[in-house]
Amino acid sequence: MFGQTQAFSGFAVDDLDEARRFYGETLGLRVEETGEGEMRTLILTLGSGARVFVYPKETHTPATFTLLNFPVDDIGSAVDELERRGVSLELYPGFDHDEKGIVRVGDGGPAAIAWFTDPAGNVLSVLQEN
Repeated sequence: MFGQTQAFSGFAVDDLDEARRFYGETLGLRVEETGEGEMRTLILTLGSGARVFVYPKETHTPATFTLLNFPVDDIGSAVDELERRGVSLELYPGFDHDEKGIVRVGDGGPAAIAWFTDPAGNVLSVLQEN
């Protein structure tokens, strides 16, 4: 039924201006602002061309799951660049992180993954596939 639609995902943030700066300047995504006043929203365009809707919500609660995953060829370099841009990695109990905060996984999943959050506390990841 929906196999041919241009479906998109969306998530909330508590500060649209901070989200615009983070996703546009820090992560380097194309960010478009739509609407005005209380109806302002953002559209993020990912490298694949997929679009993600970002909307403000006063009672925002950060997602407890990973909202966006960014696959890269070299996770070490990507983590170094994130840190250079002021992004700190999240270290979760139960995972063995290396000195950079990267979890080396393998066995059917990504080869390595590291998590970080946006200014609203939503969880994102950078991962290197096998």
